[in-house]
Amino acid sequence: MLDKQTIDTVVKAALLEDTPTGDITSLLVIPEDATATAVLSAREAGTFSGSEVFQAAFDLTDPRIQVELIKHDGDRFEPGDVLARVSGPARGILTAERIGLNFTQRMSGIATLTAAYVDAVEGTQATILDTRKTTPTLRAFERHAVVCGGGTNHRLNLSTAFMAKDNHLAVLLAGGKDLTTELQRVKKELPEGVKFEVEVDRLDQIEPVIAGGVDIIMLDNFSLEDLKTGVAQVAGRAVVEASGGVNLDTVRAIAETGVDVISVGALTHSARALDLGLDVTIDTPEN
Repeated sequence: MLDKQTIDTVVKAALLEDTPTGDITSLLVIPEDATATAVLSAREAGTFSGSEVFQAAFDLTDPRIQVELIKHDGDRFEPGDVLARVSGPARGILTAERIGLNFTQRMSGIATLTAAYVDAVEGTQATILDTRKTTPTLRAFERHAVVCGGGTNHRLNLSTAFMAKDNHLAVLLAGGKDLTTELQRVKKELPEGVKFEVEVDRLDQIEPVIAGGVDIIMLDNFSLEDLKTGVAQVAGRAVVEASGGVNLDTVRAIAETGVDVISVGALTHSARALDLGLDVTIDTPEN
């Protein structure tokens, strides 16, 4: 999802938002020919994400700026570790620094939180998935960060997979229609290769949904006991996804019920920005 065109489009918009008519302070304070060096460093432990986005902030501000990446996406780091070095025209570095930092702090925060969830379920068969609970227009950035943390992307958008939730089912079954029959009808109309997923919130819904031919069945807000029962009932006939009530305190127990995947909205909607610093030094002219 995170290609150069996507990065450039979003970063250009961010730079324009921050400097619609230029960086007044840098223009008035920093000599045009001044150069600077900057070090991106970690102030806390984490998992790095957003290296290409960080670099793009400087490249798109002034192509003369050089960015040396020390850490790469997916790398873990400790407090004090140097993540990148930047050098070149001082005005450009000072203009781009906040945009570069904002993106990589946000993305590294998501990657770090995702890594914590992945670590928590280590040794089970469960995979950690993100959701569509992303910042509008920043989905590609945030989902890339999930992958950097060891997680897996769920459906990319509403166009890429069929996923019927409770509101969809209420409409589908209006007038007393049979659930299995309606799902079988829908499956025949799906484009080839499109995943077929249905959410249930009760154990008695599992069999009619499985009979409808789903690829994935989501057990939403089930108790641990009901998750175990549901996994046994599905018996490998579909991928079992657990959703709802998932946090770092509960995810291990959920994984141990035998579910295949666990979707976690918090990966993107509740991750805090990681504490990274960019320390800039104006180079001293030689006499």
